[in-house]
Amino acid sequence: MATKRDYYEVLGVTRTADAEEIKRAYRRLAMKYHPDRNQGDNGGGESELKFKECSEAYEVLSDAGKRQRYDQYGHQGVTGQHDFSHMDVGDIFSMFDDIFGGLGGRGGARAQGARRGPQRGFDLETQVELSLAEVASGAEKTIEFEKQDTCETCKGSGAKPGSSPVVCVQCGGQGRVTQQGFGGMFRMVTACPNCRGRGAVVRDHCPTCRGSGRQARKRVVTVKIPAGVHEGQSIVITGEGEAGEPGGPSGDLHCYIAVKPHPIFTRHNSDLVCQVPISFTHAALGGTIEVPTLKGKEELEIPSGTQHGEVFKLKGKGLPGLRTHKVGDELVQIYIEIPKKLSERQKQLLKDFAATDDGSMMPQRKGFMDKLKQVLTGE
Repeated sequence: MATKRDYYEVLGVTRTADAEEIKRAYRRLAMKYHPDRNQGDNGGGESELKFKECSEAYEVLSDAGKRQRYDQYGHQGVTGQHDFSHMDVGDIFSMFDDIFGGLGGRGGARAQGARRGPQRGFDLETQVELSLAEVASGAEKTIEFEKQDTCETCKGSGAKPGSSPVVCVQCGGQGRVTQQGFGGMFRMVTACPNCRGRGAVVRDHCPTCRGSGRQARKRVVTVKIPAGVHEGQSIVITGEGEAGEPGGPSGDLHCYIAVKPHPIFTRHNSDLVCQVPISFTHAALGGTIEVPTLKGKEELEIPSGTQHGEVFKLKGKGLPGLRTHKVGDELVQIYIEIPKKLSERQKQLLKDFAATDDGSMMPQRKGFMDKLKQVLTGE
């Protein structure tokens, strides 16, 4: 008997992943390995095994109680739970209506064993990378991808031109069969394994798609990305997913946003944070410094006595809000840099300066020393 892989490894998530991460990982894998999308894989055999493996992992990890037992005892802790290795792919889909119910009607209707009608196509996902400047201004991106589209030769029927699918002999065109279970005490209505719930089978396969009703097609689309988007948000392009069957609407294309790290700025909501190093003499005397913005350089006046870590604001130099369109600020944080090497003259000047320090020039230091004295003396 083959050893089961760790469920977290199967889904490609960490043990600290939350429910939404687990759901998203399963959805991605289920769409990747569903046999309908892997017709060239020896009839979908290898992909179907992987699909069942990730479904079993999700069935356990999506349930808080089962996940806790699995985390504590491993596979032994969930023995007797669902084993999908011998289940029909369609029946597995019916168990996860919260994920797939809106992506093809593979939920409630099939759970009742009803004949399958037009199915919405699978959604597709891709990633669009933006610079911080493009986040500020918005952008248009051209996306090239390949999807399974309706076969032009058979128009999605899977049948050779001039022929048609025939009524399934196993279910009589109903798309469902009744099975006896538990010593004849119960009857189960399930999707017909011969036609997979369609009620019809193709005898003369289309030479172009080999009976799948689909063919790979390259697509090039332009997506408009509004200003102010955040990492991980998605732009949906309706109808650019895979073709539905038979005759169902196409799915959508989800374009997830990735923002390139910026060498200077970090983002905090609509504000930009920039850390600027200055010399300790500049901080002590004050003056004007040049700071970068997304649109060039700006002059910033800093007062004498500026402290390390102090923050100054450049109004309206941040990013626009996605919904409010209100522009944030740029927050300039001062870092005071201490020189590592000094000339003899510089050392003497600093010694002369230190000799003039009567404690009044650095009140925070004096206050700290007074408190320290109280702690040490117990006063």
